[in-house]
Amino acid sequence: MKKDTDTKHAADSVHDRIERARASLTGPQIAIAVALVAALGFTLLFVQDPMLHDSLHNFRHSAGITCH
Repeated sequence: MKKDTDTKHAADSVHDRIERARASLTGPQIAIAVALVAALGFTLLFVQDPMLHDSLHNFRHSAGITCH
């Protein structure tokens, strides 16, 4: 029985997750998520003040993002 569960999780792809999210999220929820990702991406890419940059660098590592 465990093998069947492992196989099911192994077959779960990003495409499957996107389809599930599309079916369960509303338009405003998707818009808010896109806006938050865009704001975070802008901040991480363009803020270069050394102290702020270092704190964002540490945040990226704590979030599990490998940046070097």
